[in-house]
Amino acid sequence: MSNPLSQAAQNIQTWRSNPCKFVYDHFNIEPDPWQKDVLDAFGSRDPNKMRISMQACAGPGKTALLAWCALNFLTCYADEGNHPKGAAVSITQDNLKDNLWPEIAKWMNRSDMLRSMFTWTKTRIFATKYYKTWFMSARSWSKSADEEEQGRTLSGLHSDYVLYLIDESGDIPIPVLRSAEQGLTSCKWGKILQAGNPTSLDGMLYAAATKLRDKWHVINITGDPDDPKRSPRIDIDWAREQINNYGIDNPWVMSYILGKFPPSSINTLLGPAEVEAAMKRHLRLDEYSFAQKRLGIDAARWGSDPWCIFPRQGLAAFKFIEMRNPRSEDVAARVAYAKAKWGSELEFFDGTGGFASGAVDAMVQAGHSPFEVHFNGKAMDSRYVNKRSEMWFNMAEWVKKGGALPNDSGLIKELTTPTYTFVKGKFMLEEKEQVKKRLGFSPNKGDGLALTFALPEMPSGNATLESLLGGDPYKKGQILHDYDPYDEKRG
Repeated sequence: MSNPLSQAAQNIQTWRSNPCKFVYDHFNIEPDPWQKDVLDAFGSRDPNKMRISMQACAGPGKTALLAWCALNFLTCYADEGNHPKGAAVSITQDNLKDNLWPEIAKWMNRSDMLRSMFTWTKTRIFATKYYKTWFMSARSWSKSADEEEQGRTLSGLHSDYVLYLIDESGDIPIPVLRSAEQGLTSCKWGKILQAGNPTSLDGMLYAAATKLRDKWHVINITGDPDDPKRSPRIDIDWAREQINNYGIDNPWVMSYILGKFPPSSINTLLGPAEVEAAMKRHLRLDEYSFAQKRLGIDAARWGSDPWCIFPRQGLAAFKFIEMRNPRSEDVAARVAYAKAKWGSELEFFDGTGGFASGAVDAMVQAGHSPFEVHFNGKAMDSRYVNKRSEMWFNMAEWVKKGGALPNDSGLIKELTTPTYTFVKGKFMLEEKEQVKKRLGFSPNKGDGLALTFALPEMPSGNATLESLLGGDPYKKGQILHDYDPYDEKRG
């Protein structure tokens, strides 16, 4: 059997100029049409293709493409005594650690030759025999870094062969490019390869498509059902459905399906650091006990997703429960139990689509007064497109102003994934179905918590739905100050 390194030397020139063949030879993969375009540009010596920008819809396989380019670079670009050096960054350190960096390891381990040549660690990928000089490093900046510090993130690479990989670049500030641009001026072969969703009009992805367009080779990656080079990884029926439901000018359709920039930026409502801080807060009883107790009940609209019942009192959100495939009467019984045990004063059901109507009817028959909230209904505040947008914005503001959350990793994902934009001057939250597509599951916990913000905050015992709507005044009963309203051991 021939030595893997000798085999590499025989094919090096071919793989340099034809990265598609590199991908096929090592991974037995036929790249998608748009991936071939990027790989051809990556292997090109054309000075107009030194900077490649992938402006991508959601989920087309761009992370795999970045990994292929990283491995092609490390394998093919070296001279005697002059080794390749690369650096990779993403919008956050966690994003790089959880996505691009393990993606490179996955593809490297599929090739006997690459496994024999390189070693993967959590911070570096290096040639095993030349670990000091032949490498790609994972880099990041601290959360408190200013633009000056961010701009130095990619500095320090000195070689005739240099590669800068920038993943999820839509929100990465332009100063990060500064040191990469300097690296290109002093090398024999160099590339800057960035990829991201076109959601922000402030980051380097947008700059590459607009004011820096003359310097960048921009490749649009789309899920457009009518585009012959569309990504086959985007379900074509789902894409058509989203376009038909929301219109081709909808900001999320433009960004996540068509791979185009919308007229205004799509923004994240909450960041991971804000949610994690809320999960670490420990409140005294007197900081929330005066507030009204509420339950938010989000109905599952898909069989694989659970119902969620989320309790909140003022600044304190407590442990939620989830129910999978329950009968309507079981949901009603569980809510009535929490109401009797904990003393909740308002119970808000997601009334969208009628999925909770059976549980609501059972509550009414039992003598309770649940409140149905229609997510697409009119907001109380004219700044918001609909009720769901209003509730989520109020919930996000609550988190930022001192709200305390139960510690749950799934809740972090649900609260930080939805984005918003502006429609005719009003705030609009991303549709639930679109969030589910990107998450892989429905954000029922996030919606359950948001439902507790359906009405303005009130003191405990001040009113229930009947008095709010002009009915009989509420007769205050006993309030139980249990931290977990569902703890069976506490009464």
